[in-house]
Amino acid sequence: MISKKLEEAINAQINAELWSAYLYLSMGMNFEDKGLSGIANWFKIQFKEEQDHATIFMNYLNSRGGRVILRPIAEVETEWATPLDAFKATLKHEQVVTSLIHDLYFLSEEERDPATRSMLQWFIDEQVEEEETAKQLIDKLIMIGDNGYGLYQIDKELATRVYSAPAPLAAAE
Repeated sequence: MISKKLEEAINAQINAELWSAYLYLSMGMNFEDKGLSGIANWFKIQFKEEQDHATIFMNYLNSRGGRVILRPIAEVETEWATPLDAFKATLKHEQVVTSLIHDLYFLSEEERDPATRSMLQWFIDEQVEEEETAKQLIDKLIMIGDNGYGLYQIDKELATRVYSAPAPLAAAE
């Protein structure tokens, strides 16, 4: 049985993950509209990943006797002038998500819930990867500056990204 405090906090995290998905879908549509289908692809895959993160939390909460309560998703931005702007926003957002995951981890310690703490370790590791990827893309975009061919190359590279379900979902199937 999961504590009420953790149940509420995980429900808040589910909402945050779904908001993240919505944000990344918005980013993808923004770049699709701008003719940068590879960058759009990258963000659309992020959209799917965030949906899966929410699903992992929902499955976990259900497995521990908690109740999933879906709340309205707040509005997201819809316009980013450049890929660099979007990836800077991505990094900033992922840093917020990292903070939320850490808060959940510390709450699980406070609530003396080793099962939740164990489940959250995957998310902690995932957030390191998410931030690192955003930083690498920012560095590349800064390096190319206004070079159109460089942007073409990054767009082409990001078009090759393929979706794969996160390990906790793949293991559950």
